[in-house]
Amino acid sequence: MLNFFRSRTATAKDDLLSGLTVALALVPEAIAFAFVAGVSPIIGLYSAFFIGLITAAFGGRPGMISGATGAMAVVVVALVATQGIEYLFPTVVLCGIIQIVIGAARLGKLIRLVPHSVMLGFVNGLAIVIFMAQFGSFQTLDRASGNLTFLSGTPLMVMLVLVAITMGIIWLLPKMTKAIPSSLAAILTVTLMSVGINHLMKSESGSGENVVATVGDMLNTQARAKAIAASRADVDEVAADETSSLDVSTVAMTPEAKNRVDAVNAVAAATNAEAADGTESESTASISGGLPRLFFLDYKMPPMNFDTLWIIFPFAITLAGVGLIESLMTLTLIDEITETRGRGNRECIGQGAANIVCGLFGGMGGCAMIGQSLINVNSGGRGRLSGITAAVCLLMFILFLSPWIEQIPMAALVGVMFMVVIGTFEWASLKMFHRMPLSDVAVMVLVAGYTVVMHDLATAVILGVIVSAVVFAWKHAANLGADITINEVGGKIYQLHGPLFFASVSSFKDLFDPANDPDDVVIDFYYTRVYDQSGLEAINTLAEKYQSLGKRLHLTHLSAECRDLLDRAGDFVEVNVSEDPQYHVATDRLG
Repeated sequence: MLNFFRSRTATAKDDLLSGLTVALALVPEAIAFAFVAGVSPIIGLYSAFFIGLITAAFGGRPGMISGATGAMAVVVVALVATQGIEYLFPTVVLCGIIQIVIGAARLGKLIRLVPHSVMLGFVNGLAIVIFMAQFGSFQTLDRASGNLTFLSGTPLMVMLVLVAITMGIIWLLPKMTKAIPSSLAAILTVTLMSVGINHLMKSESGSGENVVATVGDMLNTQARAKAIAASRADVDEVAADETSSLDVSTVAMTPEAKNRVDAVNAVAAATNAEAADGTESESTASISGGLPRLFFLDYKMPPMNFDTLWIIFPFAITLAGVGLIESLMTLTLIDEITETRGRGNRECIGQGAANIVCGLFGGMGGCAMIGQSLINVNSGGRGRLSGITAAVCLLMFILFLSPWIEQIPMAALVGVMFMVVIGTFEWASLKMFHRMPLSDVAVMVLVAGYTVVMHDLATAVILGVIVSAVVFAWKHAANLGADITINEVGGKIYQLHGPLFFASVSSFKDLFDPANDPDDVVIDFYYTRVYDQSGLEAINTLAEKYQSLGKRLHLTHLSAECRDLLDRAGDFVEVNVSEDPQYHVATDRLG
């Protein structure tokens, strides 16, 4: 990972300035993820505020930023579409309860099971996903077709130049001064430039459209594109209902159906009218809003019964899992960058409490945000104050500063995220391919590829852990062997090497020759361990073979853990256990 995240001590000034920088970058992310979830942008912004504030104050990783995320939005979109938004909020509350239970049970330590190859694939895949996500900012709404199209001509060139200027400031400014976070300086500088460019171009062309797209433009573009898509979907539904063979425009429709068909035309007409006279419609989207309210004051609460629980529980458990995996992976990454250690179980509890409050106040839930966390670390944010500042600033934007924030150019935010991508990608991993085991390379590529293709970080991590575990078991299955000697009384001693578990049971059985072995056989476990029930059952099967031939089998140098397994197995395993190196037969099995 490139050294953009320089080691520095936490100061209040750095935390305040980095928190402001993060808040500016949070706005378009929260809006975009709200559209993904099928809810209004203000819900995404409120979610980012609650999740960010509570996890910053009570979570287990100072300096880590949390908010509304795409992974959580993808999970809830089906619930919102099928059951309605009123089912979303109890689901988020239940998700928070599950996360608190997981943290209280101290299951956050399971993140230790994630291999380094999975971590590399996760980081690299995430960097690619963040990079690809920025292309959405290069789109605009085509007035003629109502479709999103990529910029071209002068707007594209201006956008690229401003992105390059943003990246240049972030790269060069720390070489001259660290008094102000380079990302914040870049955003402010490019914002001033974009305001001047837009004012100049509007004066020359007489058009009301901005040449440099701003946060407000992005919000309006997404809102209108969604409205047009919804209207077209409604028209398609009408067409399917009215006729299966004739064109919808040529059949006689009911007045209700005709009104629905006219919806898309009305949206397109309004869009074209704005383009013609340079004005915005009265329904122009905005991030402006009031203080958040408890959700049941504005929405109808679903019935609190078993049927509702049956509907929301699968979504809640998925949200809890996705949120915790992303949060704990982000925590591990920030630990590595800052050379400090967060507390995984406390983070689980903090995320759970944040989601409970978020759900009660009509939010869509959330978890740690890797991109924004890296922006915070890069800007000098190390303490809890940085996350708290980001959340409070975000609320101030909603309440008082929305007209100003909507003037921030998307080019500045894209430039910041591009620098995050450069700093996130583990470039050294590209040089490690020829030195890493082939299985680790395959796991890294698998995790990164699944993350990029499916945009599902949590599933990618789980898949990587499973594949790594299978590879580990396969490799160690062949590592079981034995040194065979004969003691002074003619007994045969098998000194085992390697683990005895489900994958190595076949190798274990192949080591012995009950028919030709002497009457006394000793298995020495000094250099090995029995790890599971499969190993115990293999020992039991072997003991039965020797017993049927009238021979005695003894086990020596069992570790405390192995003896504990034998004790737990009870009567399922019947063998003689010898405790000392003289191999005297124990008259009674321990326990």
